[in-house]
This record gives sequence, structure tokens and C-alpha cells, in this order.
Amino acid sequence: MNEQATNQTSQTPTAPAATAAKPARGITVHESAVEQLKKLLEERRTPEAGLRIAVRGGGCSGLAYVMEWAEKPREKDKIFERDGVRVFVDPKSYLYLLGTEIVYESTLMASGFKLNNPNVKGSCGCGESFSV
Repeated sequence: MNEQATNQTSQTPTAPAATAAKPARGITVHESAVEQLKKLLEERRTPEAGLRIAVRGGGCSGLAYVMEWAEKPREKDKIFERDGVRVFVDPKSYLYLLGTEIVYESTLMASGFKLNNPNVKGSCGCGESFSV
């Protein structure tokens, strides 16, 4: 991917701005999430599967995240991969998730995946629903 960006940059003077924007607009899987997802996929014995992330209407703020396992991507899914871990996002949810980073946090009080979504304008107290 970086090689393509370099080639495009040398050929077209306007390509650097467009090329640089793409990674920020996608979905990033942090190293902590990669490690945890690999463990979970190995436990499930489905290393080819991936994590499906979607946005659905609901919750006290209007929208809610949904995470579930998927054996394979659907036809129009956006696929994000890092170190062999795949994340699938449907096109409609992708619009709400642009620029999101998936991290895994483990503290004394709780552990789990967290979506750092720059598009969120407000969220509820429990943190499971949001508005844009």
C-alpha cells in the first residue's frame, strides 16, 4: 500500500493530499486489539474469520455499535486487515466509522474493545450508544 502511494505521488502533483487522507479515513486496528483478536480467533478455531463492526439505530443516544464474529465478509463489506486480523464493516456503518481506531483495554475494573470514533458528537453515560 505504501509503495502505491509513493508511485502515485511521483506521477501526480495532487496525489499526495488524496493519498495521505485515505489511511486516516479508514478504520485502524491498534496493536492491542490485534493481539486480543488473534487470541480469540485461535480459541474459536476460526483464524480465517473476522470481527464485524456495525452501527445500528438504538440506545439512548440514537446509534449503537454492534460487534460480532463473521466467518467471511459480505459482498459489499469494507475489509480492514492488520497482521492477519480482519475487520468487516458494511458500507452504511462505514460512513459513521470513518477514522475510527479499535483498541483493546484491560484495567482492574473492566476489559474490552473500545472504538475511538472521531465522528461522535455525544454519547450516553454507559458509553454504548452515541450520536453524530
